[in-house]
Amino acid sequence: MLDETDIGQEKQWFHKERALAVVKNLQKKHINGFYAVNRAEALPIVMDMIPSGALVVRGDSMTVEQVGIIDALIKRNKNRLIDIFHRNPDGSRLFKPEDKPRLEREAFSADVYITGSNAITLDGKIVNTDGMGNRVAPMVFGPQKVILVIGVNKIVNNEEEARQRIRDIAAPMNAIRHYMKHKAEKLANLPCVRTGRCADCSHDARICHYTVVIDGTDAVHTGRINVVLVGEELGL
Repeated sequence: MLDETDIGQEKQWFHKERALAVVKNLQKKHINGFYAVNRAEALPIVMDMIPSGALVVRGDSMTVEQVGIIDALIKRNKNRLIDIFHRNPDGSRLFKPEDKPRLEREAFSADVYITGSNAITLDGKIVNTDGMGNRVAPMVFGPQKVILVIGVNKIVNNEEEARQRIRDIAAPMNAIRHYMKHKAEKLANLPCVRTGRCADCSHDARICHYTVVIDGTDAVHTGRINVVLVGEELGL
């Protein structure tokens, strides 16, 4: 019997076609693009791009965590890994808070910088907003290789929709995540944390200071940025 309640096949086709369009347009901008049906398929694609002995620095990303990249790197034990977001089994941070600024600066000299993205457009623009700029800055300059792992839920039609997605979904959800899960009390009075909606605030603790649009790279740096699109809803 035909099951009209199951649209998994249709969604997979839809996401794949959009992702492949993005990949095609990224290539025109000297950015490598890859498509993986799911996180299990994405993991070996990412791992194959990280050579043994390379210094790997991770930027904040739920998607990187969901795909299992950090655990795979630790298990492989062939890379020096700097991950200021990694936690011990009891939930405590592996690195001391006072070490955070120094470790964040090491991203600029990393062999591989790996993180996610807030949005990516069909024509291949990568759009991100940061509070401190420590995630977007290494994407643009510094590390020899950048790997961005992005769920298909981040694909939007154009830059305007990318900014709207960040404003309406990514930024409020990320602020709430850090407040609820990481006990970031300074975020408690952010309008987006209190209401779930952006208010274009000027709060001292706002997390939306720097918005960067990557619209390709210089031909000399072809392949420095690598985007792995995953056919699942991942991250925020």
